[in-house]
Amino acid sequence: MNVLKNTFRKPLLSAFAGALAVAAPVGLTLAAAPAAAQRQDSQLQRAASALRAISTMRADFTQTDRLGNVVAGELTLKNPGKIRFEYADDVNMLIVSNGSALSVIDYEVSQVERYPISDSPLGALLNPDRDIRRYGSVQPSTGNGVVSIQVADPDRPEFPAITMIFTENASAPGGLQLASWVALDSQNQRTTVRLRNHRYGMNVSDSEFRFRDPRRSTRRPG
Repeated sequence: MNVLKNTFRKPLLSAFAGALAVAAPVGLTLAAAPAAAQRQDSQLQRAASALRAISTMRADFTQTDRLGNVVAGELTLKNPGKIRFEYADDVNMLIVSNGSALSVIDYEVSQVERYPISDSPLGALLNPDRDIRRYGSVQPSTGNGVVSIQVADPDRPEFPAITMIFTENASAPGGLQLASWVALDSQNQRTTVRLRNHRYGMNVSDSEFRFRDPRRSTRRPG
């Protein structure tokens, strides 16, 4: 449970939002190196297009904190703006966006916190036009077929840098598949989310992005 509360507590939610919303524009790179900037822009366009091309997606995920604590679950995404992190049974927490607000539900203490989507660490998934193509920068990749996009604000070092890692995959929408993302804050505390077993294009009901309020019931939704 500690890994979840460390990752999704309110200060870090705000920090992620700031990194996504006000990161240094790619235009700063364009002036310095036009050819390199054109390659960057092409990769940024591809990453944003790949995310926009997802109608629905499910994937298994693992979430790891800086101490190596790991929790697992299933991610469900439905455009526009809906996402659900369903954690394993031993983690009594749920994270859901219904398209307008992100809710963090802690069933252990019967608490619900809500944030506008723009103030969530998931902005780059839910609004790729703003958070990747407009404000991102391409990072050196570890190998062929890997595209790494970072959002960070050098003027606000208290905001973490967030890196989204895509891999070439012809079966994924747009030919790029989101493999993982990493958040690194100013104290070098790292949180990593890795995805696997991606599935696309299935029917997903909007009811999956609703939840039972634990303040009125102690039962967890099925």
